Amino acid sequence: MIEVRRHPRARRARLSVDPADGRIRLILPPRAHLRRALAWAESQREWIERQRARLPRPQPFADGATLPFRGIVLTIAHDSAAPRAPACDGVLLRVGGPADTLAGRVDRWLRQQALAALREATARYAARAGVTVSGVAIGDARRRWGSCTATGAIRYSWRLILAPPFVLEATAAHEVAHRVHMNHGPAFHALVAQLLDDDPAPAMAWLRRHGATLHWIGRST
Repeated sequence: MIEVRRHPRARRARLSVDPADGRIRLILPPRAHLRRALAWAESQREWIERQRARLPRPQPFADGATLPFRGIVLTIAHDSAAPRAPACDGVLLRVGGPADTLAGRVDRWLRQQALAALREATARYAARAGVTVSGVAIGDARRRWGSCTATGAIRYSWRLILAPPFVLEATAAHEVAHRVHMNHGPAFHALVAQLLDDDPAPAMAWLRRHGATLHWIGRST
């Protein structure tokens, strides 16, 4: 299925395959002829299939599967007689209970770990910046790793827990800096580096290079 979107600044039809979810998108100028544009998009099926073949492969949570976690690689080890709650044991993530509900328990555990880590990092950077944060929450946005509202509510992608720690740290510093500067001007970027006490560029580059792959972890299709 082709998802059609009209964009006020689009000058011509543009076709893309989203690396985070595999959706096919057709971006059109406001007054473009829809039927002709869809016919053109359908004629590009060979190109579409080549792009989809390059997408990351789904990595479902199952016994023996591996997943990145805070800079290490965990292997899921299922034992139905063990406690249901996942527990990290070195490079093993031990999970008990029924096999058919294992994936849900692993997903919830990862989200809990993400929320705890992001709350801690956010509080630390907020204290450095001398600002308040009204709340920290997590979600699973496809296009944003974090967001900060004017009221001080910060929301992150839980998938940051799958990235190396320096990526999570830089993202938290980035969102906290928005409590001072609600833009991406030079003063904002200087504050991010000051809070982080490091250059955030490598973390942003890591997300550009590997971020799409994180969205396929835990998916079966």
